[in-house]
Amino acid sequence: MPEPTKKEENEVPAPAPPPEEPSKEKDAGTTPAKEPSKEKEAGTTPAKEWSLGESPVGEEQDKQNANSQLSILFVEKPQGGTVKVGENITFIAKVKAEDLLRKPTVKWFKGKWMDLASKAGKHLQLKETFERHSRVYTFEMQIIKAKENYAGNYRCEVTYKDKFDSCSFDLEVHESTGTTPNIDIRSAFKRSGEGQDDAGELDFSGLLKRREVKQQEEEPEVDVWELLKNAKPSEYEKIAFQYGITDLRGMLKRLKRMRRVEKKSAAFAKILDPAYQVDKGGRVRFMVELADPKLEVKWYKNGQEIRPSTKYIFEHKGCQRILFINNCQMTDDSEYYVTAGDEKCSTELFVREPPIMVTKQLEDTTAYCGERVELECEVSEDDANVKWFKNGEEIIPGPKSRYRIRVEGKKHFLIIEGATKADSAEYSVMTTGGQSSAKLTVDLKPLKILTPLTDQTVNLGKEICLKCEISENITGKWTKNGLPVQESDRLKVVHKGRIHKLVIANALIEDEGDYVFAPDAYNVTLPAKVRVIDPPKIILDGLDADNTVTVIAGNKLRLEIPISGEPPPKAIWSRADKAIMEGSGRIRAESYPDSSTLVIDVAERDDSGVYHINLKNEAGEAHASIKIKVVDLPDPPVAPTVTEVGDDWCIMKWEPPAYDGGSPILGYFIERKKKQSSRWMRLNFDLCKETTFEPKKMIEGVAYEVRIFAVNAIGISKPSMPSRPFVPLAVTSPPTLLAVDSVTDTTVTMKWRPPDQIGAAGLDGYVLEYCFEGCTSAKQSDENGEAAYDLPADNWLPANKDLIDKTKFTITDLPTDSKIFVRVKAINAAGASEPKYYSQPILVKEIIEPPKIRIPRHLKQTYIRRVGEAVNLVIPFQGKPRPELTWKKDGVEIDKNQINIRNSETDTIIFIRKAERSHSGKYDLQVKVDKFVETASIDIQIVDRPGPPQSVKIEDVWGENVALTWTPPKDDGNAAITGYTIQKADKKSMEWFTVIEHYHRTNATITELVIGNEYYFRVFSENMCGLSEDATMTKESAVIAKDGKIYKNPVYEDFDFSEAPMFTQPLVNTYAIAGYNATLNCSVRGNPKPKITWMKNKVVIVDDPRYRMFSNQGVCTLEIRKPSPYDGGTYCCKAVNDLGTVEIECKLEVKVVAQ
Repeated sequence: MPEPTKKEENEVPAPAPPPEEPSKEKDAGTTPAKEPSKEKEAGTTPAKEWSLGESPVGEEQDKQNANSQLSILFVEKPQGGTVKVGENITFIAKVKAEDLLRKPTVKWFKGKWMDLASKAGKHLQLKETFERHSRVYTFEMQIIKAKENYAGNYRCEVTYKDKFDSCSFDLEVHESTGTTPNIDIRSAFKRSGEGQDDAGELDFSGLLKRREVKQQEEEPEVDVWELLKNAKPSEYEKIAFQYGITDLRGMLKRLKRMRRVEKKSAAFAKILDPAYQVDKGGRVRFMVELADPKLEVKWYKNGQEIRPSTKYIFEHKGCQRILFINNCQMTDDSEYYVTAGDEKCSTELFVREPPIMVTKQLEDTTAYCGERVELECEVSEDDANVKWFKNGEEIIPGPKSRYRIRVEGKKHFLIIEGATKADSAEYSVMTTGGQSSAKLTVDLKPLKILTPLTDQTVNLGKEICLKCEISENITGKWTKNGLPVQESDRLKVVHKGRIHKLVIANALIEDEGDYVFAPDAYNVTLPAKVRVIDPPKIILDGLDADNTVTVIAGNKLRLEIPISGEPPPKAIWSRADKAIMEGSGRIRAESYPDSSTLVIDVAERDDSGVYHINLKNEAGEAHASIKIKVVDLPDPPVAPTVTEVGDDWCIMKWEPPAYDGGSPILGYFIERKKKQSSRWMRLNFDLCKETTFEPKKMIEGVAYEVRIFAVNAIGISKPSMPSRPFVPLAVTSPPTLLAVDSVTDTTVTMKWRPPDQIGAAGLDGYVLEYCFEGCTSAKQSDENGEAAYDLPADNWLPANKDLIDKTKFTITDLPTDSKIFVRVKAINAAGASEPKYYSQPILVKEIIEPPKIRIPRHLKQTYIRRVGEAVNLVIPFQGKPRPELTWKKDGVEIDKNQINIRNSETDTIIFIRKAERSHSGKYDLQVKVDKFVETASIDIQIVDRPGPPQSVKIEDVWGENVALTWTPPKDDGNAAITGYTIQKADKKSMEWFTVIEHYHRTNATITELVIGNEYYFRVFSENMCGLSEDATMTKESAVIAKDGKIYKNPVYEDFDFSEAPMFTQPLVNTYAIAGYNATLNCSVRGNPKPKITWMKNKVVIVDDPRYRMFSNQGVCTLEIRKPSPYDGGTYCCKAVNDLGTVEIECKLEVKVVAQ
């Protein structure tokens, strides 16, 4: 198969090679550089090889794409540069390390493949540093004593984990002369040995220069496709270099498609060859053989069907189908395939362009500096690709280049504008099929000085412009005082044609001197003297726009003002027309060669003002004014005022301090404390910019104080005086359960429940308001399911002029048949609560409701109480209008002197202060509304302790046993007898001991008596109220006799234990705390047991729930529950028995503790 040739350069590069190809390239996403063809045609001139340092079109495109991408890791990329032979140059790359956990990896490359790390030595140094403050890695590549062959394209790559970034840059080396010996291109990739003399040399000459290829013996044509098919992937690059393959990736891509195993075709007996090659302008023949000649065949190029034309000719020969393509051009280089039925076969066509020959050689030329030079050659084809070289280095024209290339058909011109001696060199032109070279010699013209330099005197800061004109357009050097002048942002060297300028912007004192211009290549100099004068100046750049200096009171101020002038000026400071002398005072001036200083040792408020500085020298005068501002802490603000309080918040306001310390107030800090506490707590950690603040999270009902600190740039002032104490209070929640209690023709009675939340302010009372239906319209129901009404305050009429503390009120004087809306508010010290609305309008008209008595469940059975207890029965009922009530007991009207009856609109109450047994009976209640009547009955039973048994007898005595009998008591206490208690007593001691309790029979046998003793017995009755107060004792005694002699007991007189009452421990005066229980104690003795009575201020204490009275073993106690100052007074304890009466008094004082 013929060897494939290079495609046209304007063709899009081929896609990347198949995955199995081991790529030797470092650039990610770039295509390999195209290698020039090494084909040799018989009868043509020897071919010239292209240098690897040259950048083909595809590579240039890759550079542009790579440099246009957004940098991932670089914060500063290395930039291309220019260096002269023998000089040094450094390239710098910086990588930000903020997001990197370790140092990134950086590599420097020359061209595509050469890693410069192996070339480090005396001509190449690689450095890296890390700045901890800015966290930036700096990587440097320094080329030392550059040579001409160091020029070319370089690349810097940085990698970190999965991140990658690269940057390409160019190096140009000027003033290179002569040619270099020819070398083999493969030898350009050799590495210098470590032990050789050239170790560390950047030997790029093989990459950067062309060479002549000697005529070699013709070799038989090699099928590159077969070589690539049978070669290992690692040998692809070697084959590409050896046989001049320029589109290796494209060939490998096509080779991959050719390697696909094709299944045996049913439609084709013979398919197309994998690839065809033809010279440009030639003819190619495609042929397939069909298995079935009836099948229709279609030919395609790049997926588009080919139609017959003069270029494309179809031919049928039996089963053969043939396609001829005439006059093949580079556009025909593509993929072709043919379809037969559902099958197809494909092939590749490679169009080879014939070599370009040089038909007219370059000629040697001589010119003068500054002239325009044209080098001309002629090639065999129009618009052919031709490369120009200077001393073996390719000439790349550009916008800034003095070289231009012009093409006129087959003629090619190299134009040099303004030739210089540096342009003297050997120039060559190279095509794919030949080359030509010629020498250019540029000589100097005789030099004439048209305009010499002139001496100048300029003011400081003005522009210095030294200008001269010579007869030739050549470069030159400027010197100052014998030293070369270095260009900078301020100093510019301008060369335009024959005119040379040295321009110095903003002249300085050091710019004085002798300046000389020396044209290059000529032994001629143009001298000039420059003198700079400077009037005195005061430099206030370090001050504010209004020249204000701020100092904190008490600090030292050292104000250093830079000054300038030639000769050095004298500085004088003054304030209010009074000079400030140099010396040792608190305010003094100090002079230095380049500055003047004002010193204030301890700044005070009075030091604020305008200070003047005056400068004077021979060139003039200058003066300036500086305002010195002494700032201090601000004065404390005035005590704040609390304008509004809530349940846990308040609103406070204050005025700014009278003196802000000379610095604007930045804000305020607020503190608060409880009135009784001494610990202040800060309320804001961010400055409050306003003069109002809302403290929160306070305890309701507790007194607080607040104070203010003012803050400026200097610091925090002293605290203000505390505000007046205030107590956070909140209104109550709305009242609850607002309901209609009753309605008449002119009144409406409403009732409600107290608010759920009252708070520390308490509850002062309620306000009931109403309005008529025509004055409002209902809104949508609120969250509680009740309609809300929004009316002006004038439409609501108060039902009560004064606050009411009850939860029920009757609205009177209402027109009959009108409808009203009702709401109620709770009032306390904080104000009125949210109103509670009744859910619907109320019709003012009385409605007859039949009576109904609701007997409580516990009254449906017999109601039992003991004698002396209070009876308080509440029987609710319903009925409208207000019913008539009638009570009867056992069918007889109740005596209201003994039983109290209290009736209301909703219930009736029977109250008996001290129940007696006579109050027992059946009580009938009758409720009547109009003609409707409802009745109910209640049984009340008043019980008491029973009386003792009527008689107790000893029926029989035998052994240690005694049989007793007794009769039930006459009085059972209005309750059934539940049992008896039997006691015995020895006649000697008469101490009673219980023998049997809760005994139900009226006879019993007492056993286990002591023989020889004589016993009496007594019996108590028992019912639900307890034992009877007295017991019935046997009249006779029972003697448990011994067998034998009868002992006669002696007779003793009974001892009289009777004693009048007497206090053994008196009452003492006592102080009590309001709200805490208090007790009064004393002890008394007497026989019989005295009856104890307590009195307050001579009034007997009876049935008062606030008092409880105890008596145990003679100790008498009076407990006063949670006393108030009203309970203070004189308390008396009175003891009474049959033998006398005794009293004892004490005083009780109740104290209230202040909150």
